[in-house]
Amino acid sequence: MKLILAIINNDDSAVVSSALTNEGFIVTKLSTTGGFLMVGNTTLLVGSKKEDVARAKEIIRLNSQTRKKVKPTTMSYGVGLHDSGPKIEVKVGGATIFVLDVEETEKY
Repeated sequence: MKLILAIINNDDSAVVSSALTNEGFIVTKLSTTGGFLMVGNTTLLVGSKKEDVARAKEIIRLNSQTRKKVKPTTMSYGVGLHDSGPKIEVKVGGATIFVLDVEETEKY
């Protein structure tokens, strides 16, 4: 048994979890916050048989889009921390996936 942890952008969470559910995977959604941009993410917990992990990862990949966004930096240059400061273009979205071995599961 495997546990897939998929950290995805909130904009993609409904599509990804729906696609996984439609393929028979059981999905638990957790609201999380990324450390770098401090924006909302969704962490999906997906239990899977070892032979189904590749299919789950493919579903996540196909439904997690990468986008570029312009974000203000935290450098103030004497103007304070607000949106009129310098901006940087960052890539958001996509997915970060961890696959963990599960020694035992119980469901009641």
